[in-house]
Amino acid sequence: MTETSSNTITKGIRIQVYPEFLPEYSDTENFQFFFKYRIVITNESDEPVKLISRKWLIINADGDEEIVEGLGVVGQNPYIQPSENFEYESNCPLNTPWGTMEGSYNFRKNDGSDFDATISRFYLVSELQEH
Repeated sequence: MTETSSNTITKGIRIQVYPEFLPEYSDTENFQFFFKYRIVITNESDEPVKLISRKWLIINADGDEEIVEGLGVVGQNPYIQPSENFEYESNCPLNTPWGTMEGSYNFRKNDGSDFDATISRFYLVSELQEH
């Protein structure tokens, strides 16, 4: 984990996020900053879960907020067995050199009950801000 990462456990579901600035896809002179993030979801509970939906709160350096909601992640609704994990990468463009993301995933248990797992705040920081 780094200072920009996050690691949270909710009801036995661990969500780790590893963000990275992508200078090769960014145009910093025109305020286009492109970030990717890798997410590892580990089921540390004793029952399988299915990821149903996601909700993100994205805040740029100016304090502008954007909420992004949708079904699944990267076109999938992974079914995660105990002791297994699901990993994926996605991206986020910003119009400022840094920002934050946080949110939640909605999971469904085999008994049909749903719960939200927290994704703690992580930081999208361009190289311009690291110096």
